[in-house]
Amino acid sequence: MKTHTRSPPRHRRHPRGQAMVEYSFLNWILVLALIVMMSVPLFGKMNAIDLFLRAYQSYYDSFYFALNLPFP
Repeated sequence: MKTHTRSPPRHRRHPRGQAMVEYSFLNWILVLALIVMMSVPLFGKMNAIDLFLRAYQSYYDSFYFALNLPFP
């Protein structure tokens, strides 16, 4: 029967934060792309940010109207 002998330990390089730099760079690129895409006009002269704000204002107005109805 062969006995298992331990091999000498290999020296592994310790991670030096390379992944954090890559993730930060990719997130920066994604945020920049979203900002640029949000400022492009979609329907006529309105961009996506204006559309989202208009939809939110409509939702808020309808919710406020429903809260102020005279029914219990």
